[in-house]
Amino acid sequence: MTLGLVVNSIDTERAAYSTTQLALAALRRGHRPCYIELGDFGHSPDGDAQVHVRRVPEGTYRNGAELLAAARAVRPELADHDEPEVLFLRYDPADEIQHRPWAQFAGVQFAQLFSRQGTLVINDPFTLSGAVSKLYFEGFPRWMRPRTLITRDRAEVKAFIRDLGGCAVLKPLQGSGGCNVFLVEAGSRNVNQIMDVLSRDGYIVAQEYLPRAATDTRVLMLEGAPLTCQGTLCAMHRIGAADDLRSNLHAGGYVEPCQLTDDEWAIVEAVRAKLIADGLFLVGLDIADGKLMEVNAFSPGGLGCGEMLLGVDFTGTVIGAIEHKLWSHHRTTEVVGRPRQQAQPAGM
Repeated sequence: MTLGLVVNSIDTERAAYSTTQLALAALRRGHRPCYIELGDFGHSPDGDAQVHVRRVPEGTYRNGAELLAAARAVRPELADHDEPEVLFLRYDPADEIQHRPWAQFAGVQFAQLFSRQGTLVINDPFTLSGAVSKLYFEGFPRWMRPRTLITRDRAEVKAFIRDLGGCAVLKPLQGSGGCNVFLVEAGSRNVNQIMDVLSRDGYIVAQEYLPRAATDTRVLMLEGAPLTCQGTLCAMHRIGAADDLRSNLHAGGYVEPCQLTDDEWAIVEAVRAKLIADGLFLVGLDIADGKLMEVNAFSPGGLGCGEMLLGVDFTGTVIGAIEHKLWSHHRTTEVVGRPRQQAQPAGM
């Protein structure tokens, strides 16, 4: 299969990223991965969505760095009308807010066109169009989420902070990824300045502060269930730097293997039906202090870390699941009158 990996830019990809590991795993299983940047899409005068791709050259790569170097050296070319067979959205809209605001929605909008043409798109682009902001997160059960206020009214924010006992986390409704996340206290002299920064780009999210949130649990979910390979669960503790509110790895955090607690299992089980119904094939759940903190539906990371920590092939498991999903997709499109060449996945 031709696997199109949609990224912000191939120049910002890194060898350790999960997307790179997925490309390596696809090659190992005999597939044809290619990279697609957010500016590579188009729409032809004939009414079809089209895309330019950077095909990863066939070969054996010792690591992700070699694969990326080879892919970057390739000139983009216009894909054939039936390519890619799978479009895997692996970009982060938050990275585009400041300098390329047009790119935040370009990926999902063009992916919707490809989906309507019969291409298998993961995750579901119609769900992702609503998941660009944190409003999507508010659709999960209230009992598992921190208390949250979303508003642009400063008086409401201050009243909410007081109602929480005088301490809250403030962050933007769109974006984040650890950027512009502030811990504030009622009466702090810089609260107004912080709200100035956040409201400049839209709505403010004021959230209950959980003292243990500097250490969270990342659980990767595949088709509504915890990603498992050889009986091993892809879950890890992300531990923030001692002087940082965030647990993000780029903010100085690190990871270690973990077992899920009963509270974490309860959350994992409770979100299963919604993830399946919303067509979210691969997502990352971030759980801290017994609460679901984030659902990363666009570009969940952790595959490479999980493999290094636990010694099993999680990326191969994901590619195998895509193979089965594509086979089922071909059968479905054949039934509704859009026959396509179908290749039975390995093991069936």
